[in-house]
Amino acid sequence: MSETSMYADIQERSVDELVREYLPLVKKIGLHLVGRMPPHIELDDLMQVGIIGLMQASQSYDPSRGANFSTFAGIRIKGAMLDEVRRNNWATRSVQKGLKDVSEAISRVEARLGRSASDQEIAAQMGIGVAEYHELSAELAYSRLASLDDVEEAGDGDGANPLNVFEQGQTREHVLEAIQSLPEKETLMLSLYYGEELNLKEIGEILGVSESRVSQIHGQALARLRAKMQNDAS
Repeated sequence: MSETSMYADIQERSVDELVREYLPLVKKIGLHLVGRMPPHIELDDLMQVGIIGLMQASQSYDPSRGANFSTFAGIRIKGAMLDEVRRNNWATRSVQKGLKDVSEAISRVEARLGRSASDQEIAAQMGIGVAEYHELSAELAYSRLASLDDVEEAGDGDGANPLNVFEQGQTREHVLEAIQSLPEKETLMLSLYYGEELNLKEIGEILGVSESRVSQIHGQALARLRAKMQNDAS
């Protein structure tokens, strides 16, 4: 099929025809994202906006750019889903403040002890109980996901690189070095999540812990990484 006829074929299909053919793609992308999102994000909500992204893709598709329609539509579908998540503002200011507070507590404890801080030590530094700290660290796991997906979509190609999230201007090598200096379980968590793109359930099975514990490890890893990079920059 020529580029012209391919373009015409996509343009001439009805909404029902497009949805019928590409709904499995919308669902696949939605399932992938929902496993990496806060619990209150529903698959049905992501799929609804994903279908809108599919419709937009059908109107703007240009086969002369080299991508087939499925690839092009997939990018637009994922983008629409992430835009919806951002509009819901789940990365609230309070969560961003929490990331800053936990990072500062980790910096103080590790500067004093000369080693990685434990959950109990971080909680004590913050003047809160371990259970409350675990709740907070689980929330932190969702504070930067959209930004990290932005890095992937920009063609960075390395999901384990949170460069644009923490410190603009840091080198990739510096970021990866900081990740490798984290406690082993946190390094593995980041590698599985951003590198292998596994969801929380899959990572929990590998680490032998619950999904909620995976979220806690994830949030603490991001806070510790932020602390390490800020300390290195100072």
